[in-house]
Amino acid sequence: MRTTGSLASLALALPALVSAAKDCKPYVDAEKLQDLINLDDLLAGSQKLQEFADAHGGHRAFGSGGHNATVDYLYDTLVATNYFDVVKQPFTEIYADGKATLAVDGQSVPAGIMTYTPGGSATGPVVLVPGLGCTPDSFPAEVEGKVAMVSRGECTFGEKSRSAKAAGAAALIIYNNVPGSLSGTLGEAFGDYAPVVGISAEDGQAIVAALEDGEVTVDLQIHATVEERVNFNVIAETKGGDHDNVLVLGGHSDSVTAGPGINDDGSGIIGVLNVALALTRFRVKNAVRFAFWGAEEFGLLGSYYYIKQVNQSDVELSKIRAYLNFDMIASPNYIYGIYDGDGDAFNLTGPPGSDVLERDFEDFFDSMNLPHVPTEFSGRSDYAAFIENGIPSGGLFTGAEQLKTPEEAALFGGDAGVAYDVNYHLIGDDINNLNHDAFYVNTLSIANSVAKYAISFDSLEPVDVAKRHAAAERARLFKRTGVSSHGHSHSHSGPCGGNDKR
Repeated sequence: MRTTGSLASLALALPALVSAAKDCKPYVDAEKLQDLINLDDLLAGSQKLQEFADAHGGHRAFGSGGHNATVDYLYDTLVATNYFDVVKQPFTEIYADGKATLAVDGQSVPAGIMTYTPGGSATGPVVLVPGLGCTPDSFPAEVEGKVAMVSRGECTFGEKSRSAKAAGAAALIIYNNVPGSLSGTLGEAFGDYAPVVGISAEDGQAIVAALEDGEVTVDLQIHATVEERVNFNVIAETKGGDHDNVLVLGGHSDSVTAGPGINDDGSGIIGVLNVALALTRFRVKNAVRFAFWGAEEFGLLGSYYYIKQVNQSDVELSKIRAYLNFDMIASPNYIYGIYDGDGDAFNLTGPPGSDVLERDFEDFFDSMNLPHVPTEFSGRSDYAAFIENGIPSGGLFTGAEQLKTPEEAALFGGDAGVAYDVNYHLIGDDINNLNHDAFYVNTLSIANSVAKYAISFDSLEPVDVAKRHAAAERARLFKRTGVSSHGHSHSHSGPCGGNDKR
């Protein structure tokens, strides 16, 4: 009986013992948290992502085996700590990808894939459409079963493709009406489209000239996938801390199909993950929510989905005191870029409090005697959904496809006139592509900010819902104007870009 009583007493005491053990952890301290970050752990995590990509076709695009393995790795690693409440947040989106080859009279011609095009192949004479191909009756009868070619202009790519299909064309080539190559979107998935590609104005005009002298034969091959895919965000929130005052930080867990995405954005999520694991050694006063977004490369889909679910009331949204974004923090020809929250460099101010977050990062780099530069806060990564809801936001960025300036080369070293990451959105964005110094230092900076706000939000103004609404409206107005420039962009730019439908 005494034994039973002792066991019962022990069972009753266990919760208190566990609680006491938790209470024995010290509150998080910036220097101590940074001391737990080491480069070997960062590279080991990056190697995991490389292996996931290698085992699943060389990439980690959303809904693929490589991305699902990434999601499972993040989820399982965070659950195992027993420090976080962790969820996989599912959402369904349209996945579209493909590639095309085009030969004209046996000579290869660059052809841009149109998003949502069906796959197909066609070989034989090309038929020039005399008008702009906006209606089926504008196609001549001889396009039946052949490849039609039409100029860009007047109506959308989707309308041209549907009209070509209705006219009986086997496929469609759209050539640009301004200098340069052409790719784009048909506008919506699963339309009644003819297989379609875009080519440059120069190549199109050469084909038109050749047709004046006689028949032109083409060989067009389009390999395309358009399907609904289930994707996941992974969200992990500290069990401890004030859940009415939350720091959110994250990066995106998917890559493009062209490569494994070990910098874009494997570096960001591995940096964030390592800070999360280090944080488990400490107590926090404010809750910290670590987010790993899905389908960023297809239009920031995961972060927008997440914020839409949160944005059911001002009460839930106001619990998010700040958001920090880390997308590409180890570019080989890096800069230490800090999002320009106060707008003094690019005249685009983030929501109130974004200036404070920018200053935090500046102070950190100053303390390390390291240079830093502002990078435009244009809403072209996963922070977009947050600034469009008036949430103070900030983050770090080491550069993508833009060229490093001579002034930046003088500050950071590296090569002027060369892209910050020459492997951006390419197969070379692999484990060998990372700058180790930038990776390590930026992760230390993440730890510094997490430690600060896990203890206190005193440097940020209390949440003012009216001010947030005003900031949100300014951000949405900016988005509607279509203004964008230097920054992390996954969309094609220019008059012929992937977001252009005409």
